[in-house]
Amino acid sequence: MTRSLTLCIAGALALAGCNRDSTPAAADAPASTASATMPASPSTHAFAPALQPGDFAEHVKVLASDEFEGRAPGSPGEEKTVAYLQSQFERMGLEPGNNGEWTQTVPMTETTAKDGAVLDIVVRGKKHALKYGGDMVIGTRTGQARVSVKGSDVVFVGYGVDAPEQGWNDYAGLDVKGKTVVILVNDPGFHANDPNLFEGRRMTYYGRWTYKFEEAARKGAAAALIVHDDAGASYGWDVVRGSWSGAQFDLRASDDPAPRLPVQGWITGAQAEALFADAGLDFHAQRAAANHRGFKPMPLEAKASVTLESTIVEKSSRNVVARVRGTQRPDEAVVYLAHWDHLGKHPDEAGDNIYNGAIDNATGVAGIMEIAEAFAKAPPKRSVLFLAVTLEESGLLGSKYYVAHPAVPLANTVGVINIDAMSTYGKANDIVVTGLGNSELDDVLKTIADKQGRVLREEATPESGFYFRSDHFNFAKAGVPALYAEGGEDLVEGGSAAGRKAAEAYTEARYHKPADEYDANWNLEGTMQDLETLYAVGRTLADGDSWPNWRMGNPFRAARDASRPPAAK
Repeated sequence: MTRSLTLCIAGALALAGCNRDSTPAAADAPASTASATMPASPSTHAFAPALQPGDFAEHVKVLASDEFEGRAPGSPGEEKTVAYLQSQFERMGLEPGNNGEWTQTVPMTETTAKDGAVLDIVVRGKKHALKYGGDMVIGTRTGQARVSVKGSDVVFVGYGVDAPEQGWNDYAGLDVKGKTVVILVNDPGFHANDPNLFEGRRMTYYGRWTYKFEEAARKGAAAALIVHDDAGASYGWDVVRGSWSGAQFDLRASDDPAPRLPVQGWITGAQAEALFADAGLDFHAQRAAANHRGFKPMPLEAKASVTLESTIVEKSSRNVVARVRGTQRPDEAVVYLAHWDHLGKHPDEAGDNIYNGAIDNATGVAGIMEIAEAFAKAPPKRSVLFLAVTLEESGLLGSKYYVAHPAVPLANTVGVINIDAMSTYGKANDIVVTGLGNSELDDVLKTIADKQGRVLREEATPESGFYFRSDHFNFAKAGVPALYAEGGEDLVEGGSAAGRKAAEAYTEARYHKPADEYDANWNLEGTMQDLETLYAVGRTLADGDSWPNWRMGNPFRAARDASRPPAAK
């Protein structure tokens, strides 16, 4: 997913990674050994050690070719992708980055809910039977074939936020163990339009639906239901319904450090209003009350019951990990990150049915390979890790697994630079930083951008929470400062109008479609400028001795401070 494409696709990117709606089922992948890969046709291109547009284009052409079949996890396309990446890193002189291995196997669980689930909520004796799709969507991440919640007390907990640094706790004085919590989407500042609450209309980590489910699980709830509204979620109910339909991929519970709820999901705003009304409460008045500090959770005099029947299948895919060993402090590392997976081949579709994923995200993978080649020729003081992850399109799962099983301890990871879909529209006068102002990495980037005559600019719709929708987010949650920057909208030739037009054209005709193919007419001048910028950020970190942190007040700072004791800072 790329912020420059978000002008038109906020809804499509709403729930996980770039989009999970049409991701093919990933099959069992071989173990992480070189002999388990299927060689792709070798490239005869003569690569140069410096950043070169021809080299970048060659990587994209190979990865986005029909031969790679859209790079679906578990497919022949995965085999060819892994083989190509490994062969290129070996050619450059890098070393295996995962404890002597080039790959890291990512075990996962595929959960497919059976039809017919009904959420029964009895409010003061009146029964509400919420049907799947139209009234609610629910699921389980437990990996269990049958999950039941019966007679669970229902409590409204406002935004479901416990943020000590904000002096905010929607669970204060409440024991929710075994209960069903009803939660508002986004942050208090968004609905109140108050810049003094959290970050106003800009979504924070606490506004993401994933956080709300995790916090409810930490508190011991049996189920959590988020109340949908278009503005607060930044997408319509159809996106929620579509994204929760069909097979859902997740890490195995044993591999995921995050807590899990037995049942989690969403209900429509209309259903929430009806439930509150039968409980003798005005939903809109309660939402307004939740926008103020000191909000007290409100029991609804209701009981919730549901039984979920699912088919569970264990599968796996692979991350690719390569390293340039540092010359002085090899145990410390800077990480470059890009996801290699895309949507694969859809045999049931007529005509061109290969989703090649050239922009999304063969460009990002080509980008980290170009940067790897430059570092390989001049190793820095610290190590540099190049991580091509799988299953981004299924919910950032490859990066999530890596963070739980890092090749370099997270306490020794200096920072992360994520490349997720590069601009091919030419040079820009700006650099868009999704999440601008969150970490000290911005300061490093600004110094480099100033020398280029470029300005840093935040994403156009910060209330949509795009910072939390790409692979760097898993590192951020664990406390590692992460930078997600890319080519800007204000193009040198044509200005902002040309930038918006190019992004809209890509979104309409190519994004997550078979037409996302390599184009020899791309203007790669801006692409190379962006790579030079991101290379310089990594070089500064890898040749330095600083440990960037999150800004004061950022929710990820506590994890960073905990991972690096004061003596090590």
